Amino acid sequence: MAQVVSQKNCGVVVVYINESKLLDERLINEVGTALIAALNTAENEMLLVNFQGVRFMSSSMIGRIVTLYKKCKANKINLKLSNISDEIMEVFTLMNLHKLLSICADESDAMASFKKDGWLK
Repeated sequence: MAQVVSQKNCGVVVVYINESKLLDERLINEVGTALIAALNTAENEMLLVNFQGVRFMSSSMIGRIVTLYKKCKANKINLKLSNISDEIMEVFTLMNLHKLLSICADESDAMASFKKDGWLK
């Protein structure tokens, strides 16, 4: 199974990460590249990254998420993250990333958030 799978849902590019541990640099490079590729397919300026299966990630992967955020912001793409585990959310909170990133409890909350923000009709 691929580490990263993308699909469109109501005009939103949804990216699913199918790895429980994002610790290996080779894997992080592959996931990072796939996230940037997904960003480039976000025709309607909406990107959702679903971390449902992810339990652990290295600081290098967190750096990739921040890079993705910056690229989305530069390209006027609305980025949302969902299904963040409690352990990873704790790290995001310690790093104040929860204030920078738009984090939703799950995918349906993220889709509702896109609609509420006026991105989805």
